[in-house]
Amino acid sequence: MAADIRAFDALTLRDRIASGALRAVEVAEAYLARIAEREPELHAWAWHDPEFVLQQAKELDTLRGRGRGVGPLHGIPVGLKDVIDTTRIPTENGCPVDQGRVPSHDAFVVEALRRAGAIIMGKTVTTELAFMYPGATKNPHAPDHTPGGSSSGSAAAVADAMVPLAIGTQTGGSVIRPAAFCGVTGFKPTFGAIPRRGVLQQSQSLDTLGVFARSPAEAAMIGDALFGYDAADPATTFAPPPDLLGTCQSKPPFDPVFAFVKPPGWDNADSDTHEAFAALCEALGEQVFEVPLPSAFDNAAALRQRINYAEMAKNYYRYARHLDQLGPQTREALEEGAAIPASDYLAALDWREVLYSGLTEIFDRADAILCPAAPGAAPKGLDSTGDSIFNGLWTYCGTPSITVPILSAANDLPMGVQLVSARGDDARLLRTAQWLYDWAGDDGGET
Repeated sequence: MAADIRAFDALTLRDRIASGALRAVEVAEAYLARIAEREPELHAWAWHDPEFVLQQAKELDTLRGRGRGVGPLHGIPVGLKDVIDTTRIPTENGCPVDQGRVPSHDAFVVEALRRAGAIIMGKTVTTELAFMYPGATKNPHAPDHTPGGSSSGSAAAVADAMVPLAIGTQTGGSVIRPAAFCGVTGFKPTFGAIPRRGVLQQSQSLDTLGVFARSPAEAAMIGDALFGYDAADPATTFAPPPDLLGTCQSKPPFDPVFAFVKPPGWDNADSDTHEAFAALCEALGEQVFEVPLPSAFDNAAALRQRINYAEMAKNYYRYARHLDQLGPQTREALEEGAAIPASDYLAALDWREVLYSGLTEIFDRADAILCPAAPGAAPKGLDSTGDSIFNGLWTYCGTPSITVPILSAANDLPMGVQLVSARGDDARLLRTAQWLYDWAGDDGGET
């Protein structure tokens, strides 16, 4: 029975729990059994308490049994990246400096999940301070290959059916890249769409919460519960949130049109990526056209990094007092960030709008930009989280992006197709991604 429950997607689980065909306890037990089986090898969880999980599930079943209304995520287990504060549950940010840290308040997204009826399954492994020094997590498809980062545990847990949904964060490529490496859907919404109160702040101009699921529709389902406004986060906007799931599940008025972009770094992508995207574009036929990016985009990676490192040096000032306890990547970034002139930092902020304006013509002509999620499949080795060159540009510009797991490399490891749309166009992006996901499954579009 446990294996059958895990075979259901999150939408089916939601409907079966709501109808009474499944109890939240049954769902929780199925995923707990999988964690007990696989966690000793994969190390996806930073904190996990089966008794706490079952207590939540029993309370949710009791509420439903009393005729109380159920939320849109009632009984659905969700994993939380260990940079997201949880009341009386450790949040250690993947860092020895924060070992034993237990917050007294829930983050905004945790409050939202509880209101929606989700089961907090535990805290997933993050790289150190959500940066580049790897954690212990392994790739479920090949344990000697990286799962990506920094949201490594969230991606691996969903990919290995330890949990149907999970939350991560992205400052460069920390949602899209691990999702692609682990073979799941990763959705990074428009900057500011999900409030960040109670989440470790690395770069206030770039940090974006995102989600992991098997399909775009499932990502839309949890996205609906998380999108919103919070006065404590100046990046958010007081406005009605979009209907992500309703739009995602609707039929597009026309088959989507894609603008294939070879982003900066394309020449460094491996042959599997070049061949897979050539075959994908050929299969899509007239629905895809290629468009070059202006040369100004060649500097985007350096500009994004400048903002990231400068703000990281400011926000992580307390960690700078414990450099001997940090990994080399973190130490180097803090030292480099502290040396960035204010004029260079401010110029990098200005360039973001200049580059975004260069994308608007593409978005006027296509439903989404289509490009790789990474230069190839997950690299072998666990001392790196891979290259985020194909992700940071979109994080820098604040655009929503999503990776769809429909490609594979010659070694059978998954590769993701990344779609990008205009700011605020999250719902249509999810619908376009779901169309591509279904097209690849129904028509043999997998390459």
